[in-house]
Amino acid sequence: MNVILMTILGCTLPGLATGVGALPIFFAQRVSQRVLDTLLGGAAGVMLAATCFSLILPSITYGGGDFKAVMVTSLGILAGAVLLDAIDKYAPHEHLMDQRIEGHRAQSLKKIWLFVIAITIHNFPEGLATGVGFGTDNLANGIAMATGIGLQNMPEGMAVALALVREQYSRRFAFLVALATGCVEPVGAFLGLGLVHIFQPLVGFILALAGGAMLFVISDEIIPETHANGYERQATYGIIVGFIVMMILDILLG
Repeated sequence: MNVILMTILGCTLPGLATGVGALPIFFAQRVSQRVLDTLLGGAAGVMLAATCFSLILPSITYGGGDFKAVMVTSLGILAGAVLLDAIDKYAPHEHLMDQRIEGHRAQSLKKIWLFVIAITIHNFPEGLATGVGFGTDNLANGIAMATGIGLQNMPEGMAVALALVREQYSRRFAFLVALATGCVEPVGAFLGLGLVHIFQPLVGFILALAGGAMLFVISDEIIPETHANGYERQATYGIIVGFIVMMILDILLG
């Protein structure tokens, strides 16, 4: 397949997986919290493995694999985390699972916009990571990243849709909003792709920046939400299985 077409598809299709994950709300009357937490744990595991094997390790390798490369990667990881922390603090949003409201003037915004902003914060770094993966010379690395992001987007799409249904929104509206969450990712993906090509000497740092952003989302958003409902052990095993699945995929595709 043409490399350009593969890149475009790889930057676009993972975001649409959120809509695929939301489809069960039309057929299932109820998804148990145990199943949802386990699936979200699996999504966190996939993201964690993708961060390690498709972003952080390639960042070190790209920099030459020496101590200086490790320091540049470390700085990039920290910068990505700080960037997401700033967005999380100052952009009004609502956490999807426990309805914690954060950010300036959050109470004055309509609830649906709090959801939309939260979705943007959560998904943008995933798209950024996908684009950065395709921006390197290793196409297989981008494919592995896109596959991993697509896999973990499906339980996220279900979680978003179920959260909206619980707030008495229609199933059709909940599905459309879940699908819209994925539309944020191609924006981040093409931005990441452009950053790599424009700032070629900084590829290692940009890879690590995306990795740090992903780590922040995993630790600050997904894991706490899967451990807040009494199913911590199931969610933990979900993380482990998700990590293993993505590790295998990364080896097979890479």
